[in-house]
This record gives sequence, C-alpha cells and structure tokens, in this order.
Amino acid sequence: MTKTLITYCSHNGSTRRMAEAMLVGVKELGFDQAKLIECDKVMAQDFIDADAIIIGTPVKMGGIDHKLKAMIDTVMASLWIEDEIVGKVAGCFATGGGFGKAGAGVEVTMISLANVLLEMGLVYVPLPKNTVGFDKGGLQWGAYALSANENMCPKEISVDSLNVAKTHAQNIVRVASCVSQYRPFMNNRIA
Repeated sequence: MTKTLITYCSHNGSTRRMAEAMLVGVKELGFDQAKLIECDKVMAQDFIDADAIIIGTPVKMGGIDHKLKAMIDTVMASLWIEDEIVGKVAGCFATGGGFGKAGAGVEVTMISLANVLLEMGLVYVPLPKNTVGFDKGGLQWGAYALSANENMCPKEISVDSLNVAKTHAQNIVRVASCVSQYRPFMNNRIA
C-alpha cells in the first residue's frame, strides 16, 4: 500500500485547505495510509516511511515560508546527508496573494520547492496542462491557489484550485504506487 506524507505550513488556513483537499484526493483513490502533518511537527521517520511526499507553503516575500524552510534545513537536510529518501516520489503546491493570476511569487516559490525535492533525489511529479482546471489553479510545478487579493486581504480558496490540488495529489500517488517498489537511484551509491 502506498504511503503518503503531506506536509505544509499555513498561517491563515489557505495552505492547510489545499493540503486537506490533497488528502481527500489521495483517500478517494483508496490510499488510506496518508498523513497530513504541519511542517513544524513532521519528523524524519515520517519522510522515511512515505512513498509519496507532498510539500506545500504559502508564499512569503516571494519565497518559501520560514517555518517550512526550517523543516527543510533541519529534518530534510539530515535525510539528504544519509540518502534516506532518494528515489521516493514527490510534488509541491503553494498559495499566494497580491498581484498576478497566481499571486506574486507563486512560480518562484514552487520552483524553489521543486529544486529542494530534486536535490533530495526524489522523483518529481509535475502538473500537466491537460489537468482539468489547470488554467484556474495549476502551473507545471504543481497546484496553487490565490489566497489574498491585490491589497493582501485574505480571500477564500476557489473550488477550482481545491480540485486541481486533489488531482495533483492523485497523480503523485499514482506515480508513487508504480515507482515505490523499485526505489530508483538506490544503486548509485559512491563507493
């Protein structure tokens, strides 16, 4: 059974709502071994136990939120040193507000998250443009939601964005269910 870890940071609840939609999507596929854990509570073992890893953040000053970055620099860095999660499957999502269709900084933030996941040696799952609702909640790097208007006043996440998040999580878990038995890249160890 494919195990999924969805970890995130949320301040006003928007990123949490996206994470919860992803959890629903995973469970709709029948994969009930899924965990939803805030980034400041996630442990190294949660990553080790997971076949699929999904990470989400709100955009803060055009980048990854500091709480999520702290998790990356502490929990994930130790896993990187030991090659503990190489070959697992991963994807990301983000919420942002301000100017632009996706909110200022969403693209750069997801590229930054993707870079972290790739650095970890994970198999990264993009969000293809043929995804239903892609034009309302997707970029090639993953699902996103506009969480504030141009004046940075919080707004409700759209149903379209939540549906894209569900689909993105389902894609990630489907890939993980195919790949997890093989754990690619594990025979690349330096002698």
